[in-house]
Amino acid sequence: MVWTTHEVINQTPELGDYNLYSTDPVLKEWVAKSAGQYDATLFHYGERLGRRAGFALAHDADRHPPRLETHDPRGNRVDRIHFHPAWHRFMRMAFLQGMHSGPWAAPAKGAHVARAVAYLMHGQVEAGSLCPTTMTYAAVPILAREPWFDSIAPLLYSTRYDERDLPLPEKTCMMVGMGLTEKQGGSDLRSNLTQAEPVAEGGCGERYRLRGHKWFLSSPSSDAHLVLARSPAGLSCFYVPRWLEDGGRNAVMVMRLKDKLGNRSNASAEVEFQDASGVLVGEEGRGLSILLEMASYTRLDCVLGSAALLRQALVRAMRHARHRVAFGQTLIGQPLMQSVLMDLCLESEAATLLALRLAQACDGADDPLEQAYRRILTPAAKFWVCKRGVEAIAECMEVLGGNGYMEEGPLARLYREAPVNSIWEGSGNVMCLDVLRAIRREPESAALFFGDLEAACAQDDPLRSRLQALRVLLGASRIDLEAAARHVAEEIVLLVQAGLMRRHSPETLAEAFVQSRFSGSGRVYGLVSGPNALNSMFERAWGGDS
Repeated sequence: MVWTTHEVINQTPELGDYNLYSTDPVLKEWVAKSAGQYDATLFHYGERLGRRAGFALAHDADRHPPRLETHDPRGNRVDRIHFHPAWHRFMRMAFLQGMHSGPWAAPAKGAHVARAVAYLMHGQVEAGSLCPTTMTYAAVPILAREPWFDSIAPLLYSTRYDERDLPLPEKTCMMVGMGLTEKQGGSDLRSNLTQAEPVAEGGCGERYRLRGHKWFLSSPSSDAHLVLARSPAGLSCFYVPRWLEDGGRNAVMVMRLKDKLGNRSNASAEVEFQDASGVLVGEEGRGLSILLEMASYTRLDCVLGSAALLRQALVRAMRHARHRVAFGQTLIGQPLMQSVLMDLCLESEAATLLALRLAQACDGADDPLEQAYRRILTPAAKFWVCKRGVEAIAECMEVLGGNGYMEEGPLARLYREAPVNSIWEGSGNVMCLDVLRAIRREPESAALFFGDLEAACAQDDPLRSRLQALRVLLGASRIDLEAAARHVAEEIVLLVQAGLMRRHSPETLAEAFVQSRFSGSGRVYGLVSGPNALNSMFERAWGGDS
């Protein structure tokens, strides 16, 4: 017998197809100002990403993580990693969009901004596939300086994603990963113990034998990795291919795949180098500086990734609040919920503007001011946006209540995904100390950066006052300043975000951001109340449907 005990009512209907680009005014407006020639391409990508079927595939990729096959049926060591078909679909989309190398393959005004916009949309749907995309993107400018780069450039620039595990001559494209972290060191890369011995005389472009391990190897199925190892002259960077020129496998043994909280569609591995073959990249002994340059791009993508997760969580929360009725009224019509949602709208817009400003700095790579923004603001933004993203996504989950906590919906996956951007590519403390290091070691860049910040704050008394207090703090003793490094990074980001909101957002939003972020009222969302909770703000944040 089939019993009907109740009628299902007051549940938010499933989100249908929508365009992630056309429903996001922040993205559209920034592209119009700095990368207008990419508008049609980004519109198409937003439409393709926003299909309901794509969100379902992202759920499948998360539920079916990669699997390691160490040996084939005949007992040969193969170390193959098998992914769910949904993973390869998202990788093909990312490569077709040029997110892995487009700005390097076809430099143009706004190319990095356009890539960032695509990244912000892709990360809302499936974030795991962004890791190998990011690593390849960040590796290209490092490898481009090598005399042998032309031999791999066509594969790095190719948009024809190729998941096959084959030697490079047989593939249509390639990916590059990174290997830095070891068991004993974590973020303390100077404690790395992996050894690299020259096969002959050694030197740039020469072959070395690597022996040791990596506790975390990103994108282990990539065709090559940039690896930090200790050579006779000190820590150096090596290009370690997956396959050797003779068609044999390199001696990089995958010991196991990591069982992660989030980012489950993507593989991360522990590996051992058993006299693996590697080619020295750059000068011997300069590996840290080379790989930190690569990290400046991967850290940017951490900011983009967190802003993307926050944006999608906000979309889900806004939509639920419009459909769900509680105590005789829709959630979005209730004053306290309006205060919470308003705060989340401000957080999302400010995070997105900050991420796009950093991408714009990549487009102006030769400009000293843009270099200063990249060097000082990138680690500060990674610290702040990634931390705030975790809190904001949790708040969005709470808007949905118990339904938001269930793995059947996307909020749980977004929440599990969020902490990784704070942890990978340098933890929060490492980022904040890096901000201080950049200010201390590059005083001319710091002067340019703070001069620009001062100009942005000149007409705003609260901002000018906070900037002056920050300048005083930066004059403290080294020990006191390091103890306050998180506060320094927070103040830098909030001042930059306030300036960006003043220039690019509606006046109501900018004023609400300044009042809420500089009032000292605390970090819990929804503490600021008043007339700022306007319907126009909600419509701007998410006008995808009713």
